[in-house]
Amino acid sequence: MSRVLSIEDGNLSSSIITSRDKLYSDIDLLFERRPSGDIYKKTDADAVKQSVKNIVSTNRYEKPFEIFYGANITGMLFELADAGMGTHIEDQIQSAIEQYEPRAKILNIDVNSNPDRNSLQVTLLFRIKSNEQEVELETTVSRLR
Repeated sequence: MSRVLSIEDGNLSSSIITSRDKLYSDIDLLFERRPSGDIYKKTDADAVKQSVKNIVSTNRYEKPFEIFYGANITGMLFELADAGMGTHIEDQIQSAIEQYEPRAKILNIDVNSNPDRNSLQVTLLFRIKSNEQEVELETTVSRLR
């Protein structure tokens, strides 16, 4: 990556060359302990995948002080299963990930409803913005009772 210098920098004979790979890291939400006593952490694609899954499975008002966080699709399990429901769920997921996960770019969302079992099968294909890696995430959202 080449950086252009401003006029205030003067007429320098060379430009500044910088390159930096972003390393994404988050704590593992399973909170398992390593032999050293620390908890494991997720890096790169695993960190982004965990974050996207967390957004998809979170409902509104579940996260304190951020009432609109999450895709809010668990509430859709109680709606009538019609043709427009899948499109509405896809839109909910798309807007939540665009708003709360800047590291991922959604490529494809596929929602399959199973109304007899009160569950949704969600398959997401997204690209990690820093390294252009494509990741697929499959998760099932279902009622607890």
